[in-house]
Amino acid sequence: MTSSLQYVNVVKNKSTLLFLILASIFITNAIISQFMGVKIFSLERTFGTTPSNFSLFGQSNLAFNLSAGVLLWPLIFVLTDVINEYFGQRGVRFLSYLTVVLIAYSFLAYFLAIRLPPADFWPTSHLNDLSATEQEATRAKVGDFNYAYQIVFGQGLWIIVGSLTAFLIGQVVDVMVFHQIKRWTGEKYIWLRATGSTLVSQFIDSFVVLFIAFYLGAGWSFATVVALGLVAYSYKFLVAVLMTPIIYLAHYLIDNYLGEELATKMKAAASE
Repeated sequence: MTSSLQYVNVVKNKSTLLFLILASIFITNAIISQFMGVKIFSLERTFGTTPSNFSLFGQSNLAFNLSAGVLLWPLIFVLTDVINEYFGQRGVRFLSYLTVVLIAYSFLAYFLAIRLPPADFWPTSHLNDLSATEQEATRAKVGDFNYAYQIVFGQGLWIIVGSLTAFLIGQVVDVMVFHQIKRWTGEKYIWLRATGSTLVSQFIDSFVVLFIAFYLGAGWSFATVVALGLVAYSYKFLVAVLMTPIIYLAHYLIDNYLGEELATKMKAAASE
């Protein structure tokens, strides 16, 4: 009975339920993006165009080849700003620290999983429903299934450290810039504090991860890190600007859910 009442209280408390929903989406996207990021995709080919070929800081043959993780990072930063608006710096910092711990836990879980010896039947057990020809073609493409599993889910230590450090620094900077702009403008100009803080934090995030993972970890030149960082940031800049209407939509939906009185109180408390 007591647990049922506690559940009802949580569900009926709109601010608590809102935080749980936003936190769940935030953490889920942050963890997924870390493992999606193993794949590098061609932005130009995604839109059916020929990859660009340009030079920057002496680095030639550059194109918009991006980590698949960038597909979710704009949403993460939008969520950061929305949580910041209603739950303040403490809410964002709590979630940021919790997310770093959970991402590290996920890496540890995958680290252990990829080192487990595979069962004899496992590498081909999922091919049983395919025809002999299809099985042969699949084996030719994949090769060693256990090794492929390691490649997909395993990441180097420097990349892990770079990703976690960049995420945490980006979140801290986002919070600081967001509240500084809000002090200057008050409740006006949601787009300025949300998009502005995202542009600053994503700029830092773009270079920190490359500097740690590849300048320190892989011996890349500084010019290469700067060039690739600017390419990645140009994409993030554009997406952050395009997602500004999503921020207003989120505010509209949340304000309607909370009601004007509660929403106003939460925003005022978040600004303290």
